[in-house]
Amino acid sequence: MVLSKETNAYRQDVRAKGAFLTPQQREDLLKPYLPAPPPSMASKAPTTRKGMSQPVLSFASTQIHLFVFTIIHLLFSVYVRIRQTYHVLLNQVFAILYYHHRAPELVKQDVKNLSRLPKHLSVILELKGEERGTTGVESLMDELAELSAWCACVGIPMLSVYEKTVTSKLHAYFGRNIPSLQIRAPHIPSLLNGGSSEELDQLDSPSGHLLILLLSAEDGRSTLVDLTKTLTEMSQRKKLSPNDISLDLVDAEITGSVMDEPGLLVLFGPNVELQGYPPWQIRLTEIFHVQDNTDVGYQVFLRALHSFAKAQMRFGR
Repeated sequence: MVLSKETNAYRQDVRAKGAFLTPQQREDLLKPYLPAPPPSMASKAPTTRKGMSQPVLSFASTQIHLFVFTIIHLLFSVYVRIRQTYHVLLNQVFAILYYHHRAPELVKQDVKNLSRLPKHLSVILELKGEERGTTGVESLMDELAELSAWCACVGIPMLSVYEKTVTSKLHAYFGRNIPSLQIRAPHIPSLLNGGSSEELDQLDSPSGHLLILLLSAEDGRSTLVDLTKTLTEMSQRKKLSPNDISLDLVDAEITGSVMDEPGLLVLFGPNVELQGYPPWQIRLTEIFHVQDNTDVGYQVFLRALHSFAKAQMRFGR
């Protein structure tokens, strides 16, 4: 605590505008309250008990750390390579054992023992190619066609495909003996091969009916933003009471404008990346992912269905 004598001296020096105390006296007055000064920079570098200077010791420590880091990096790289090789071989084994041979009977045979199948299957695809040229679009359409055929074979009535850059027309080519096919996208009229969407209930195809829903990044967060703006404007104009805005209302609006919640979401990429997939619709969705996988393969599709059949849906319980 500051003594009264020191306090009075300080105050008198302030009144005298620094003329009462000399610079040395002011330093002596403040010295008890200052931290200890650092060691002199001019002193020689400290040495260890064995005579090694501090810079030499620091250099040796840095080299040891670099060596340990290199060893860890090397071991981790070997582990990643082994893991990738294992998953590639495992996928090849599954591809050989469960190849569909483009026969619906074999596909049905692969899933006949499953206790359940999703009513709505969703997948995330990626438009490959640096410039997103024709080759990438053709590859994407081929993957979409394969997935559509697999879903039709196992009896999944609805397939939603998410590709973040899909915003306009997508053309599909259909064979002779395929199920009736309906393609739609949010805010775009449905396309139904062989007739209009009003004729959907009158179709009688032996292979069933498959609905394909195309999703893009615009159907994700932007949909929630637009819905929020709409509800806010309606509330401000007294057309909707704030008490009427509930989770059920939001869910009904998003389901009507985009889609309902899929039971299973399959990721075909090497990492778990949703890429802006609509977040509202996957609150309770089962997500399946195969590590280090890069292709849209039948074995991944089949393993996803088996995983879904074994999953326990507790819904928060």
